[in-house]
Amino acid sequence: MEKKVIFSGIQPSGKLTLGNYIGAVANWVKLQDEYDCYYCVVDLHAMTQYQVPKDLRRQTLEAMAVYLACGLDPEKNTLFIQSHVPAHAEAAWLMSTMTYFGELSRMTQFKDKSSRQSENINAGLFTYPVLMACDILLYQADLVPVGSDQKQHVEITRDIAERFNNRYSETFKIPEVYIPKVGARIMSLQEPTKKMSKSDENENAIIYLLDPPEVIKKKFKRAVTDSIGKVQLSDDQPGIKNLISIYSVCRNMTPEEVVEKYKNEGYGVFKDAVADAVIEVLKPVQDRFHELMNNKAYLEEVYKAGAEKAERTARKTLRKMYKKVGFIPR
Repeated sequence: MEKKVIFSGIQPSGKLTLGNYIGAVANWVKLQDEYDCYYCVVDLHAMTQYQVPKDLRRQTLEAMAVYLACGLDPEKNTLFIQSHVPAHAEAAWLMSTMTYFGELSRMTQFKDKSSRQSENINAGLFTYPVLMACDILLYQADLVPVGSDQKQHVEITRDIAERFNNRYSETFKIPEVYIPKVGARIMSLQEPTKKMSKSDENENAIIYLLDPPEVIKKKFKRAVTDSIGKVQLSDDQPGIKNLISIYSVCRNMTPEEVVEKYKNEGYGVFKDAVADAVIEVLKPVQDRFHELMNNKAYLEEVYKAGAEKAERTARKTLRKMYKKVGFIPR
């Protein structure tokens, strides 16, 4: 049987967080035997904010190294850098002519980001969802693993694909959202009602993938909890609920099993346990990451081979699109 196709990507705009790892990359590793997976470093998307060129180059390589360090096998997955496949940008122009201004202006992420970067509300920030839609549609993806806050992007992708199919005949698969049941949304350690984000100005709110053990310990000790003093699953205790979620994923337990284990312990003991679980999970990733960053030739081999494969698939879809809208073939 032909495997279903999965597509996803992460931006090279700074250090990856524990949220990125638990909510995205760690789950991707579990999918690589069952699905035909395309994962890219979305450097084109990163350009909606000003990037220092040398930092962007370094961060792009680091993101590729993280993919590999987390266990993504280049023999089983197509790993590539978005800008190495020109079909993404070409398709995005064509699909932007089929996406309505009103649809884009309603996107929550545009409202959020434009409020945070009021000095740089650029056209790319506004049309970002069109490029994201093309990332997915070019590979005829069946599933898109995203956090629950990204569902709106998959919904607009579906709308754009259906509009094209209705106008020009069946061309794209209509993708579905794939959301893991546990740990898909890791929250800030300082404001547990907000998602953990690498753009957070408070360093204590974020566990970075490459944080050393002593830093991880310190950040969990400072994690915001409450005055109830009981380890339990309650919406009135978002801080503790977040720590339970993190621990359950790291130790491969259900949240209920975590509560049962620590229900008679204080918050200090539980925070230490969560920190230890995270340190243990991240150590092999960190060790492998540093090895890979010292082997740039291997990283280049991986992303070049990935781009060649991705280009073949994406170009095939783009040719269909061009033919259907009436462009004369080269």
